[in-house]
Amino acid sequence: MSIENKVTTKYDESQIQVLEGLEAVRKRPGMYIGSTGARGLHHLVYEIVDNSIDEALAGYCTDINVEILDGDIIRVRDNGRGIPVGIQEKLGIPAVTVVFTVLHAGGKFGGDGYKVSGGLHGVGASVVNALSEWLEVEVHKDGKRYMQRFERGHECAPLKELGTTDKTGTIVTFKADSEIFEETVYDFEVLRERLRKEAFLNAGLKVIINDKRDGKDEREEFCYEGGIRSFVEYLNAKTEYEVINNEVIYFKAVGEENTAEVAIQYNTNYNEIILSFANNIQTTEGGTHEEGFKTALTKVFNDYARKFNLIKEADKKLTGDDVREGLTCVISVKLHEAQFEGQTKTKLGNTEMRSIVNKMVYDKLMTFFEENPSIARAIIDKSLSAQKAREAARRAREQSRKNALSSAISLPGKLADCISKNVEETEIYIVEGDSAGGSAKGGRDRNYQAILALWGKMLNVEKAREDKVYGNDKLTPVIMALGTGIGEDFDITKLRYGKVIIMADADVDGSHIRTLLLTFFYKFMRPLIEEGHVYLAQPPLYKIFKGKHTYYAYSDKERDEIIAKLAEEGILKPEIQRYKGLGEMDPEQLWETTMDPERRIMVKVEMEDFVSTGQTISILMGDKVGPRREFIEKNAKYVSNLDI
Repeated sequence: MSIENKVTTKYDESQIQVLEGLEAVRKRPGMYIGSTGARGLHHLVYEIVDNSIDEALAGYCTDINVEILDGDIIRVRDNGRGIPVGIQEKLGIPAVTVVFTVLHAGGKFGGDGYKVSGGLHGVGASVVNALSEWLEVEVHKDGKRYMQRFERGHECAPLKELGTTDKTGTIVTFKADSEIFEETVYDFEVLRERLRKEAFLNAGLKVIINDKRDGKDEREEFCYEGGIRSFVEYLNAKTEYEVINNEVIYFKAVGEENTAEVAIQYNTNYNEIILSFANNIQTTEGGTHEEGFKTALTKVFNDYARKFNLIKEADKKLTGDDVREGLTCVISVKLHEAQFEGQTKTKLGNTEMRSIVNKMVYDKLMTFFEENPSIARAIIDKSLSAQKAREAARRAREQSRKNALSSAISLPGKLADCISKNVEETEIYIVEGDSAGGSAKGGRDRNYQAILALWGKMLNVEKAREDKVYGNDKLTPVIMALGTGIGEDFDITKLRYGKVIIMADADVDGSHIRTLLLTFFYKFMRPLIEEGHVYLAQPPLYKIFKGKHTYYAYSDKERDEIIAKLAEEGILKPEIQRYKGLGEMDPEQLWETTMDPERRIMVKVEMEDFVSTGQTISILMGDKVGPRREFIEKNAKYVSNLDI
């Protein structure tokens, strides 16, 4: 076997590099904070806040204050014990200096510093320091104030004593390094929602965020005595669905080295929301605590239903999907030694938590049901309804498969397929209307671009179960064309196109069509969005032309810039055509402006948080006008082009 372009440089001990101190963090920041984009930038704040949260978990901190100052400087202060300032015996320097300059150093590696902790287990503060242009830490401890400044991870001077104080706590102020991050502007909304979540998970803890940039004083304070009970109430209040049990069902079990708490409330929605946390870290991949909860929940429902003759057939039973329909639940466990697994280290692996949560939920929920039979009956009736719908969906799936097998072709008639079968390069444009579909078919590159023309108003699936989707003449073509199936049948490996592109008119009707399709993908084909296959085409709003000069503008601002540029070149009074629909473009124009990979503009649909996404969809696609109006008024300032 031969290897082309083989490196001929000598490979010996001189090629082995050792990165000293925090150099490794600056060299490979993504290994420590995930990315150098907006997500990684905000992660810096979370790491410092997590240290304050650890003080709260230990019982010493009641207040955390986060400020965003001019220049996107972050200041986090707490009233905890204050980071130790004495000399660390092994390294011979103050402990606070060790915390900010040495990886895997802190009070979380044994000893009695912290019984429970989250964060990056000792690397958080030092990583933030390494990735900051500068960082200052001020400690109030034992009646004295101390301060130390660092620049890009290096000490500027030794820790110094500033004077006396009657307070305790730590203040960390830092500026993210623009040499590391693609952007250094913080999003107030993102930080606010993260801090709100921390307040929910730590009952009674006061968390304040204050945006002081550009003369503002935007301040919000969070403190929830109800803890995760308040969290569940908040999640349900953000949707338009009615709750079934007005009072949140709450259980807690306390052991010598761990605690577990669960809050449950059902609503009339068809979806489920389960948020699980371990030591305040969100376990988005689940884990043993979530497994224990789900197993116990299903067993309680079946045992109770059989005991009171709500399930009569011997061979029938409620499935996990049945009993979780309409469920909003928060699970929070705190352990001395949390073990995380999974690709992103967000799956709890401690086996003891499975049995602890399982036993707690089974025993206490069964007791609750027996003591509150009317609530139990209302919730279980919803599960029985879900079971009937699941059976109807199964029959609809089977019929759909029979129809596909008996048909001469199993692809929809409105699909103009592409030649290539390579998912890496294929893409499908979902277009509304025969006119736009005709232009798209005429303008496409048929080697790798497929066109599916839809017509008429499609089903709003926000309030529809899976059985209502099968056989729907507006959605069935989409399901058949993509090939993945939906719901529990969904299989991403059967996807026929690497890019699924929604192409609709640049007006209100087009926005509605996009929202309906995105709602469908979110509810029944969510991995399409999660794995980055869904895009929104961006057709131009204007054609600006005079003589041989033709330009396309995608916004009012771009239109004005083009007109001004033409005026500078002596071209006055060009004609301006406002496109009202894709059908107004001929195939060549549609290719040039919207479909040519070399020139087109597309927006990739991404989902940061499936819970907030679901709440937004509920507001936009639900029946209640009030929440929708409030959402639009609040977010209208972010819309650059609104055609009403």
